[in-house]
Amino acid sequence: MSDYHKLKISDEQAKGILKNLYEIEGAASLVHGELDFNFRIDINDEAIYILKISRPDEDSHYLDFQNQLLEKLAQNSEVFASEVIADKDANKTSSFVDEAGNTRLVRLLSWTPGRLWCEVNPQSDELRYDLGRQAGQITKALQGFTHPVDERELVWDIAQALWTVEHAALFNNKEFELVNYFQNRFIELQTSYKNLRCSVVHNDVNDHNIVVSNDLLNPKVEAIFDYGDAIKTQIINDVAIACAYALKGFNDPLEAALPLIAGYHQSFALFEEELDHLYIAIAMRLIISVTKAEINRVAEPDNEYLQISRESALNTLRAWNKVNEEYATYSFRKICGYNAHPNEEKFKHWTEKHTFSLSNLFPTISRDQISPLDLSVSSSWLGNEKEFNDLDLFQYKLRKLQKENPDKIIAGGYLEARALYLAPEYDSLGNYGRQSRTVHLGIDYWLPALTPVHAVLDGEVVVATDNAGDKQYGGLVILKHVVNDFEFYSLYGHLNVASALKNKIGDIIPKGEQIALLGAYPENGNWATHLHFQLMLTMLDYENDFAGVAFSHKINVWKSICPDPNLLFKVKNSLDTNQALKSELLGFRKQHLGKGMSLQYAEPLTIVRGHQQYLIDEHGRKYLDTVNNVAHVGHEHPDVVKAGQDQMALLNTNTRYLNEKINQFAHELLETFPKELSVVHFVNSGSEANELALRMAKVVTGHKDIIASQVGYHGNTNATIDVSSYKFDGKGGQGKPEFTTIFPLPDAFRGKHRGDDAAAEYAKEVKACVDSIHSKGLGVAGLILEPILSCGGQIELPQGFLEKAYQHIREAGGLCISDEVQTGCGRMGKVFWGFQLHDVIPDIVTVGKPLGNGHPVAAVVCTQEVADKFANGMEYFNTFGGNPVSSAIGAEVLRVVKREGLQENALQIGEYLKAEIIALKQQYPIVADVRGQGLFLGIELLDSQMKPLAAECDYIINRMKEHSILMSSDGPDHNVLKIKPPMIFSRSDADELIRCLKTVLNEDVLKF
Repeated sequence: MSDYHKLKISDEQAKGILKNLYEIEGAASLVHGELDFNFRIDINDEAIYILKISRPDEDSHYLDFQNQLLEKLAQNSEVFASEVIADKDANKTSSFVDEAGNTRLVRLLSWTPGRLWCEVNPQSDELRYDLGRQAGQITKALQGFTHPVDERELVWDIAQALWTVEHAALFNNKEFELVNYFQNRFIELQTSYKNLRCSVVHNDVNDHNIVVSNDLLNPKVEAIFDYGDAIKTQIINDVAIACAYALKGFNDPLEAALPLIAGYHQSFALFEEELDHLYIAIAMRLIISVTKAEINRVAEPDNEYLQISRESALNTLRAWNKVNEEYATYSFRKICGYNAHPNEEKFKHWTEKHTFSLSNLFPTISRDQISPLDLSVSSSWLGNEKEFNDLDLFQYKLRKLQKENPDKIIAGGYLEARALYLAPEYDSLGNYGRQSRTVHLGIDYWLPALTPVHAVLDGEVVVATDNAGDKQYGGLVILKHVVNDFEFYSLYGHLNVASALKNKIGDIIPKGEQIALLGAYPENGNWATHLHFQLMLTMLDYENDFAGVAFSHKINVWKSICPDPNLLFKVKNSLDTNQALKSELLGFRKQHLGKGMSLQYAEPLTIVRGHQQYLIDEHGRKYLDTVNNVAHVGHEHPDVVKAGQDQMALLNTNTRYLNEKINQFAHELLETFPKELSVVHFVNSGSEANELALRMAKVVTGHKDIIASQVGYHGNTNATIDVSSYKFDGKGGQGKPEFTTIFPLPDAFRGKHRGDDAAAEYAKEVKACVDSIHSKGLGVAGLILEPILSCGGQIELPQGFLEKAYQHIREAGGLCISDEVQTGCGRMGKVFWGFQLHDVIPDIVTVGKPLGNGHPVAAVVCTQEVADKFANGMEYFNTFGGNPVSSAIGAEVLRVVKREGLQENALQIGEYLKAEIIALKQQYPIVADVRGQGLFLGIELLDSQMKPLAAECDYIINRMKEHSILMSSDGPDHNVLKIKPPMIFSRSDADELIRCLKTVLNEDVLKF
């Protein structure tokens, strides 16, 4: 056992060695190294050099190898290479004698500013690509470099990794089984592996050997250093080592490795046969790390560096073992520009020379053409989830479609991102939040139950099983076909179980012979009788099944593994959904839609479907929606949708006729208000509601002056813009109009008045507004105010303020308007309406967004006195306000809130979520304030000097989108994260939001 403490060099000793040998004074700090003692040298607080001190008996030839290698790299302008600094005697390799009398070799290398890779968070796809690109540049620059010691014995060389087999006793049973599997695979591949290209490579691109720029938003790899493990070996080993370290900690290690491989290939092209060995090479590097750490733990228990990689490497190896080797190789090939499956082109060429017809597959059905059926995420034919999960309705629609196309087979689905796969079992946690398997890999043919299915060419049965189970997928048969010098498979799903099981493994089914019959419900699946037909160029590791649905971000690999079945049948009708490209949508919008209609996010989303608390893009990716309070009871709530559809099919007209729908709506709405608020006027939007409320206040009082809050927002009409400081004081605004008086934003946390007296002080501000109006000889028409100011930054009114403010307004003869467009309909949790938080009753209440769940419906609710005075002879008529369709929808929304207990849910989940966010304040200083009620919350971001952090807020919003969570900001300084999701937001949704928020808050940009 070596005495690590006697060999170790302290920071102070290193500082002295530096001065003695190089006549340089600087601060020394130890950095990681396995054998050498490495010290970063800082001069004037800037890292300038790396001082490398060897252990006793270091081979000077080995150090000469490194020096010459660096000189070789220095000839390439695209690669950073440390300069070897000569000592005071002009030696590139210096030396000293330590206290034990050992001669120690020393080198001083130049350094580049930046951060170590292990300190960088997040390690993005773009950064891993840049790492691969830099590593490939080094390999390219070292081509042709040789040295007498470049083929030395080295335990860290993957080519020599079989030494680890001798240390099996270091692992417990499960660990041994894992390690031994990869060792045996490595042994099996030795013949082809030894024939791969070799070169001198870095051979140790690990997270402590990479310098990343100090640019936190767009970091780049500045340098890869420490060539102590450089050796002549298989080039693919260098890629494997970089991957082994770069994929640590990711839920999907394969996806994490791919950008690095792409970057490497861009700089130094990798051959197909090299990629065939990459998966095992990565595993073997991890096994070396684990084995070496176990050995060194005994030899030098105090050397912390030797233990750093043990657990992380073992965990990474476990994760890597869950990745299918064959699929990984196809992914490597695709990212490097090759066909994912090597037989893809062979198969396509074969299909060009062979044509089959659908009548070969279904000989009893005399149809060879199809009628495409769109079941994509954006399919209007499919309807909402309640409809497409209604089998009777689904079958009825199919029968109707078949009658309209009697000479065709209803078919579709290849590479179609489907809304049918919204259930949680299709979800998993990827590297950047939730991901969903949505893309269909086969074609579905809808035909009557018990329709015979026949083989289109000779095949061997490799699977014949009852795949019904709990999910009711019916019988499954898979045939293997051998053509020319390759093979492929055809899959037949949703079969009649008894007929499928008549087939036995190994049976040869000749072309034209019956395979099975289509199953009937319920054994065939949940979406009516159909055949799922799929082609595969491999079975991967599936034995009794095969994937029928894939992740959209992996589809380029899967479509190579599972080619289009229509390559066989070549039907004329297109099976494509022909969705518009994002670039086309964006281009048209920029040209033809108003420039003031902004898009959310730096990279806009294409959203095609809503479902409960999710918005869904064209690929079927579900985004947890934390900001769409418009979808009050959940996106496209089936009961609300049906209420609108049913009434739209019956009648839609204006309110000049008697109709029970408007009465029912008014009744449902008034039941939620105090008895004083008893009259309703229906309109179409929150802006219209506030416009009408302002008009009512002016008519009733005979005055024009309105008092409103600083940074308040009440709509987009002329009158509402005139009382919206958020607009007229903002960009493009014209300043405060003549008849508007503004009082300071009633923010007790960071506003003009703070602390315990804030309520009284802000009430005085309202009184000052009243006095100012009176001083001009004018009267007060009213006060308009949200119970929680949304655009102000989710500002809760100080307790007691609203009561006193209302008192001042009423004493002046004005009316009190509560703008509940954002806060109403149970969102506050404790109460149904926001004003009820303050023990007041307004004269007028406006309701908008939540009332129609996305349908344009709004209302103004007022006292009988206000209604009577407003009815001065001038008729109020609104063409669409209160129409039967809107009334049916609005009434159903209110019923759903009550029926599903959504106000109580807002209280429970809101309080839980608020408490969890408050807890974040202790760990993340930029979380300065958490406020709001129910499911209407705000998180204000400030630095230690109370300076608003708008850029950081925007960063969080865009990063959360990458984690499949939609957020937005509010506040005059754009530094408040707002949370106002659909009211069905659950405990698990809250946990997901907190988990991802923590992940993002830990990133470098947000560390203060």
